Amino acid sequence: MFDTQKARAASRLLVTHWDNGTRLDAIPETVRPQTRSEGYAVQLYVMDRSTAPLFGWKIAATSLAGQRHINVDGPMAGRLLAEKAVEVGGAVSLATSRMRVAEIEFAFRFGRALKPRAEPYEIAEVMDAVATLHPAIEIPDSRYDDFCAVGAAQLIADNACANLFVIGEAVEDGWRDVDLARHPVVGFVTGKSRHDGSGAAVLGDPRIALQWIVNELSGLGIALEPGQVVITGTCVKPIEVEPGDEVTGDLGRFGRVSVRFV
Repeated sequence: MFDTQKARAASRLLVTHWDNGTRLDAIPETVRPQTRSEGYAVQLYVMDRSTAPLFGWKIAATSLAGQRHINVDGPMAGRLLAEKAVEVGGAVSLATSRMRVAEIEFAFRFGRALKPRAEPYEIAEVMDAVATLHPAIEIPDSRYDDFCAVGAAQLIADNACANLFVIGEAVEDGWRDVDLARHPVVGFVTGKSRHDGSGAAVLGDPRIALQWIVNELSGLGIALEPGQVVITGTCVKPIEVEPGDEVTGDLGRFGRVSVRFV
């Protein structure tokens, strides 16, 4: 087990950089996590900065291309903090952003808890616990100068590059029998570009991604709670943005969501 004092110290360092919009090369060796589980032990204390209940979770690196880009060998879970939610159509400053990308995603809000257990959850059990589907945009960021070089343990410690996010209106009915893997997803930068993708970009299917995070958290002894939202990973190649851009995520029959960059 990673020493609690070391985990807290590493988390405080990362959160300070997050709050100040600054970056570091890497976590100092004396408190640096070396494994995924140690990374999650550091990430736990990101909640020390938040006075609100946990909003939900994100999944990073849900495509092979994404995993290769940041030099990891699998997905990673991160916490969504309530104070980082952006209203639909709201404005986001890029003044301190390192990544400067927007990602178009499926989001799912849970209607009942899925508690940790020894037996893995099946997809049907996970989806039965979901109350609503939502279109979403994630605006990730990193507290490292070179987030491609630090490895999975430090990326997980840094909350899996979680930052800002936009959650669109709920879709309660008419989505459960849809093949989400084949469902088209489009990102638009108003007046500039169009970016096409589908649910298949997300571990082959957003439902598979949702099952993955439920079991990842279960293995860490963490429950997914009613009301929490999971954003499951980008369905299009991350969209590079700059001040003045407006990005819209279009999930067709499941709605649209937008954000402006300043």
